[in-house]
Amino acid sequence: MKVIVSGGGTGGHIYPALALIKEVKKREPNAEFLYIGTEKGLENTLVKREGIPFKTIEITGFKRKLSIENIKTVIRFLKGVTRSKRLIKEFKPDIVIGTGGYVCGPVVYAATKLKIATIVHEQNSVPGLTNKFLSKYVDKVATSFKESHSFFPKDKVVYTGNPRATEAVLVEEVDRLTNIGLNKHKKTVLIVGGSRGARPINDAFLEVLKVASTRDYQFLYVTGEVHYDRVNEKVQEHGNPGNIKVEPFIHNMPEVLKNVDLIVARAGATTLAEVTAIGLPSILIPSPYVTNNHQEKNARTLSDNGAAILKLEKEMSGEILLKEIDDILLNEEKWQQMHQAALKQGMPEAGKNMFELMKELIK
Repeated sequence: MKVIVSGGGTGGHIYPALALIKEVKKREPNAEFLYIGTEKGLENTLVKREGIPFKTIEITGFKRKLSIENIKTVIRFLKGVTRSKRLIKEFKPDIVIGTGGYVCGPVVYAATKLKIATIVHEQNSVPGLTNKFLSKYVDKVATSFKESHSFFPKDKVVYTGNPRATEAVLVEEVDRLTNIGLNKHKKTVLIVGGSRGARPINDAFLEVLKVASTRDYQFLYVTGEVHYDRVNEKVQEHGNPGNIKVEPFIHNMPEVLKNVDLIVARAGATTLAEVTAIGLPSILIPSPYVTNNHQEKNARTLSDNGAAILKLEKEMSGEILLKEIDDILLNEEKWQQMHQAALKQGMPEAGKNMFELMKELIK
């Protein structure tokens, strides 16, 4: 099996692509891959780190308002299609898969014009412009939320889940807390704002740092590289409490998730796929700065089913955050209810579902 994968811009598009590649390699060790991304995108770092063959095209996203920049984007799109066709003809894939982000637009579109089997994978409950555009041309649209189905042609939609869920379930359980300086036998809450961090979450926690240091449970606090120095300095000022550890970034998040009892996070699709797959209760603070407010809609699919507590950024404070953490970690019955509700929302077979869809289309 020869597969071209394209997706980029944010980890939410890249990590599911990498998880899918791992799943296919596990099932077909001789499978060959080519990943097409952009030179400046995060995929350039993450994909190369995994040792996957990587080629680039030049493309930018459309502005949602009329703009001269959009004319340049159309020109780049057409040039991207031409280069993608050349790369596709050289590699000769059996199937081409797009996982979102504007880079996969020219790649997947080119594949459809060359009559090659195609799938786009949509991670969010509200799809982005690229996947909506591509859905008119591809063979199948794989989804992670049923709420996204109404945006796509009915006959093309297949509810597969997010391959990152499978990776989260299958990752080997290892003690990640002791190395960080925490007690692996104590209840632990992970607070994380994504790869770039989230200042409002950081600020809320810093408000109650003194009180948090008296809790019997412990905190693993991932700030994002941008905010690390400021936050770490504040923690040091409070005497560097033994139950609070600060890290700028964690690369293998699924490993860490298996070591904690609760997560406080944004509501990105990859995070939700991971936490539901392993039944991890969550407090979700959706980013209000994303397209179509899709993170809040993502989060409501969990909170409406008892798997998460949803708090909007505008109503968040340190006091509210700590109260919600206490209510879950100090109440075993509530934790168990949320744990079971999260498992019901999970799609641990997502990787297998995607692989079977690929095989079906290749046939």
